[in-house]
Amino acid sequence: MSGFENYRNELAEIDHEIVHYAALCGVDLSDRAAIKACIAQPHDDWAHDKARETLRGLLILRVKIEEEMLGLGQQPPELAGW
Repeated sequence: MSGFENYRNELAEIDHEIVHYAALCGVDLSDRAAIKACIAQPHDDWAHDKARETLRGLLILRVKIEEEMLGLGQQPPELAGW
């Protein structure tokens, strides 16, 4: 286990951050192609590239938690907009 005692609360907090950083990056979470393009393409300035990298990391963390939940027989909630 990753140490998350309450997966749903942890995912809710991560999702809140994902929504925040997606907004900073100017991507709509319902547009998977835009998200993929955003996290694949470095931005010109440091602040926006930091937001992009943070969004990428949060999405990876969410997937890891989802995998862990599924491994325990739990159904992870959907990310808002997905």
